[in-house]
Amino acid sequence: MPFGDQPADKAKATGTSNPAKRILPPNPKAAAIVAVGFTLVLYLVELLDVILPADLDHGGIVSRQLSGLDGILWAPLLHAGWGHLFSNTVPVLVLSFLAMAAGIGRWAVVTAIIWIVSGLGVWLVGPSNAYTVGASGLAFGWLAFLLVRGIFNRAFGQIVVAVVLLGLWSGMLWGLLPGNPGISWQGHLFGALAGVLAAWLTARGDRPKKKAAGSLEV
Repeated sequence: MPFGDQPADKAKATGTSNPAKRILPPNPKAAAIVAVGFTLVLYLVELLDVILPADLDHGGIVSRQLSGLDGILWAPLLHAGWGHLFSNTVPVLVLSFLAMAAGIGRWAVVTAIIWIVSGLGVWLVGPSNAYTVGASGLAFGWLAFLLVRGIFNRAFGQIVVAVVLLGLWSGMLWGLLPGNPGISWQGHLFGALAGVLAAWLTARGDRPKKKAAGSLEV
């Protein structure tokens, strides 16, 4: 059986025959392993940053400089100290797990969209005198994805989950606004916009295509 998939008979029995409308991952154990594994990678990178003489945070995004463009690839893996990483840990664990409701492969696509779009947004409009690092852009992207996917998918269960998440994580939304020194509101904002984009793109791809007039079915 492919990693993270669910047998068809079990999916039918649990009412999750449409993967786009699931509210929990089809294979919770595999999804938990991926979420914890990704978080452990963040901790390993921060540990290396502490141990090694080189400052890995200099691999972050430096806005509007070609030399800082490759930071888009590395910035979500880097953090400005343990406190920064601790504050991102719970959102990364919970939101990444819930975002795997349509499967780990779909989560990878959604995460790639958020990763690239949020990074490009920071590179375009972020501060040019700083290195932007942190996984909070991903967390905001996953949160926005989870908040709007139910609307695009027309899935009542997902909308209920969105309401609960909004109640639990509403304080995160203040991070979308400028005014807090040292906090990349640009990364948060573009991460959230990327999450909405990912929800729209994946929902659009899941909709059945209309058959052309006169088409032949066999």
